[in-house]
Amino acid sequence: MTRDVALEAEVQRIGRALAQRFPSPARHPLRALDQRAMRLASEDEQIRAALFRLVDVTPATHSVDDLARHLIGYLEEISERPPSLDTALKISDTAPGRAALGTATTAAVRHMAHRFIVGESPSAALADIAALWRHGIAVSVDLLGEATVTPDEADRYAERCHDALETLAEAAGRWPERRWLERDSAGPVPRVNLSVKVTALTPLMRPQAPHLGRDDAAGRMRPLLRRARELDAHLHVDMESLDSLETTIELVLGLLAEPEFRRGPSAGVVVQAYLRDSPAQLDRLLEWAAATERGSPLVVRLVKGAYWDQEVIEARQHGWRPPVFERKSECDRNFELLTRRLLDARPLVRVKVGSHNLRSVAHAIAYSRLGGGADADLELQVLRGLGDELAEALRAERLRVRSYCPVGDLVAGMAYLVRRLLENTSNDSFLRAHAHGAPVEELLAAP
Repeated sequence: MTRDVALEAEVQRIGRALAQRFPSPARHPLRALDQRAMRLASEDEQIRAALFRLVDVTPATHSVDDLARHLIGYLEEISERPPSLDTALKISDTAPGRAALGTATTAAVRHMAHRFIVGESPSAALADIAALWRHGIAVSVDLLGEATVTPDEADRYAERCHDALETLAEAAGRWPERRWLERDSAGPVPRVNLSVKVTALTPLMRPQAPHLGRDDAAGRMRPLLRRARELDAHLHVDMESLDSLETTIELVLGLLAEPEFRRGPSAGVVVQAYLRDSPAQLDRLLEWAAATERGSPLVVRLVKGAYWDQEVIEARQHGWRPPVFERKSECDRNFELLTRRLLDARPLVRVKVGSHNLRSVAHAIAYSRLGGGADADLELQVLRGLGDELAEALRAERLRVRSYCPVGDLVAGMAYLVRRLLENTSNDSFLRAHAHGAPVEELLAAP
């Protein structure tokens, strides 16, 4: 049996074993929660746009009547409305009807938001985080916050990061031991894991002059790295849109190469597989890791990418070729290629694979095992609210899984929430396919 044939057989075996632990499609949370809105949004582009506009405007409305009027305006723009939406418009003809509609809409949007966002602050999220840890699932806390426009905003975001590190580290000392979450072949894996965004650490992001944002953000990042090292915490720098990619990479690699930070803390970056030049970016990271001595290996989180719509729209507006793969199969093939390259690069790097795609996850586990890698040397990551069932299946298989848990208020979380809704309603979404009862053979098919 050739290696490729053996790999595919193992992917199918692992994938089926994991799929058996998933809830049936009829009990899937995409059906149980906001099912009608998600179904309508996935089938009608006008409804989809109205839903996202409504979610985006909700925090800025001043009353339930105000929110109802926004909703009515969006619904009136839809040329062919299903009966349920026509009923909503009829209800809005009276003040009591608008109040009821606004109240129900506010509750629905907040319900969706809290499905993905664990709390308004690290302190408020501690109970959920501790419960996940006790259950055998690690957490990466993501402080919500998009691009800042003033130095004061960037300073406040940095202060929130410091507060999160302190709060999480103090609480983590009381968590019970979970050996498979706390150690791999390279040594201890920090209990505390905080994800931060460079665009929130500086108002000077300039794609044409990445050094401006890099140098400004570095002044706020260095104290965070120092405190993370003192608290034995991991600091992960998220990747966002393509405009900030070069600044982010230069910032992280530059800081971690400084003598002060060569002995720690544990830190990492993200590779987005939907970018056409992601293989070249991985080349750069691996070359840096090979040439830079550090006490803790560089951590690389591999994800598909969450800004596909933004990148495609912006490129088309300028008449450019989109920098992202436009076919899901191309992105999935690239994801598997990058997965294999990362796993082959161990122990030079620590590998984190973030995906809800059953095929992608099974492929990573299978390739690691066939190459002689220990399960402890592969971490699987999921998003809170989207990958909960997969996380539970992986935990039951005694694999290290980490739930990416956003923390922040509803206003700060709107952009994040819209990106999650885009993923849920995409025709190519694995979660949508599973929720609609796609057979396991289809879910595990090679891209």
